[in-house]
Amino acid sequence: MRTAAAIVAGIVLFALTGWPLMLVLAPAAALGIPLLLAAPTNREVDLLVALDRWVRSLAATIPTGRSVTESVRLSVRQAPDLLKEPLSITLLRMDDRWSTPDALRALADDLASPDADAVIAALILAAERGGTGATTTLNALAESIQDRLRALREIETERAKPRIVVRQVTIITLVFLTGSLLLGRAFFEPYGTPLGQVILAALIAIYVGSLVMLRRMTLPRERERILSPVVRS
Repeated sequence: MRTAAAIVAGIVLFALTGWPLMLVLAPAAALGIPLLLAAPTNREVDLLVALDRWVRSLAATIPTGRSVTESVRLSVRQAPDLLKEPLSITLLRMDDRWSTPDALRALADDLASPDADAVIAALILAAERGGTGATTTLNALAESIQDRLRALREIETERAKPRIVVRQVTIITLVFLTGSLLLGRAFFEPYGTPLGQVILAALIAIYVGSLVMLRRMTLPRERERILSPVVRS
């Protein structure tokens, strides 16, 4: 429906202005600008929330005398949605006679996150040492995850401020230009020529390029992993 509405808007603006560029510009603006100005999904925050819940559930089950392998198996039932599928695959690997450390390393590769690496590295050490000190380590990791979550949320709040300002400026500009185009066509007549269409396309490309740069600046930087990826033949 959104695509159809964007195409209709392009046809209507072409009929009003006679500019062929509108057949492409209007649908592209209607579909692309909301994506450029929307808040990007931060997988890092979502994964940290899921890891926090998972780590706390493991820290609660290991002191009851269960091994790391048993605790991981039990944790799948109440695992957060983001971790349920990777953990289920990990259990299948264990059932396929993978050792617990190897299955956990594969889980780390599936999640591909330095935060997940820190948790899984602690579980690998606990599995190799029989769970000694695992509870203390997991509780410390849970506190560290909470601190990092607070920091990331503060960073996201600061990153959202310029995005909101640009969104407001873009909406005001589009409304003003649309009204001016409908009420004062004579002012925009030079853009109806072939050269004017080229100039208009260049101006729009520069503005869209600035929006793309802004979005890239607000994306979280990729961090180095702690565990080296496992090379499988």
